[in-house]
Amino acid sequence: MRELFIYYHLQSIHAAAAEALVIGFQAQLRQQYPPLIPRLLRRSDIGVDGRQTWMETYSTDPMREPRGVTAELEAAIAAQAAVLVPLLDGPRHTEVFSACVS
Repeated sequence: MRELFIYYHLQSIHAAAAEALVIGFQAQLRQQYPPLIPRLLRRSDIGVDGRQTWMETYSTDPMREPRGVTAELEAAIAAQAAVLVPLLDGPRHTEVFSACVS
């Protein structure tokens, strides 16, 4: 099952705005793709320069979508996440993993 792990950096001053945007577009994605299981994570440490590391994860309910996150869904996630670009301190990095055991 294919899963996405997307990490990026932003300055602490943008945290509240970024959180609202991510929660919003993840909710939209869940409405469009009901098997989707999105999460938003943040590292507990903050750099001395106020830089934070965030991660979005995307998987699917294996009973409803055993393939996991398809290329089509990955493209939809990237399109929705474009709203974050003005708040980011660098690019988003996407890592794709497949479950060894489901």
